[in-house]
Amino acid sequence: MSDKRQHEKEIQEEELEELLEGEEFDELLRYTVPGYVLSLVVGWFFDVQGMERSAVGQWIVRTLAGEGESIFEGLFALKKRLQQQAFSMAQAYGWGKAIGMVVPWIIDWGSRAAGIDVYGVEGFYIPFFYAMSDQLGANIAGFVYLRRRTGSTRETLSTYFTHPVMLSSLLVILLVPVGLLGARLLGFSPTTQVYTALETIAANLCWVPPLVGMLVERRAQRQNP
Repeated sequence: MSDKRQHEKEIQEEELEELLEGEEFDELLRYTVPGYVLSLVVGWFFDVQGMERSAVGQWIVRTLAGEGESIFEGLFALKKRLQQQAFSMAQAYGWGKAIGMVVPWIIDWGSRAAGIDVYGVEGFYIPFFYAMSDQLGANIAGFVYLRRRTGSTRETLSTYFTHPVMLSSLLVILLVPVGLLGARLLGFSPTTQVYTALETIAANLCWVPPLVGMLVERRAQRQNP
């Protein structure tokens, strides 16, 4: 095979992979809203039962609001793997988010055991980890995926900081804790389970990177029909 034909084949394979990733990100995006809705419903139920400050209730509500989509995305990644489809960026996100969802449980219960005021300013980081630990896991998984694809650390870093999905993921990871801290400093406190759900939903911007990925791929499809 000539170098020209090989180059054309590589371009076609990359375009196909990007198209598939765009469709997968679109599918991942659909998993976010059910977690939000369930957290509000469950939070309301706990509040009605007089369990506004139940630690177990907050754990359940925050898990649904901040990590509900991770459960679905983990199942998505497993489904793709069982179907023996090629490993993609979207699947890397799915696995990373599913693995990362356990971290905030440890941080939450460890903070309570240490006597941290989870309702005050000092406890602002707890909803951050519920909302963003899976995103941290996804970001790391995405970096590993890029490293395996490029085979070079320098190329990986270059791709990472120009890849719209990875860059948007990094930005939300950096901005969310600032917003949570600001809200606590202004007097907000998750004193009810519904407030707990709303705080975590506001912090859970994990839908932003998949949305960026979907929009970028749709734009590429319009420019290259």
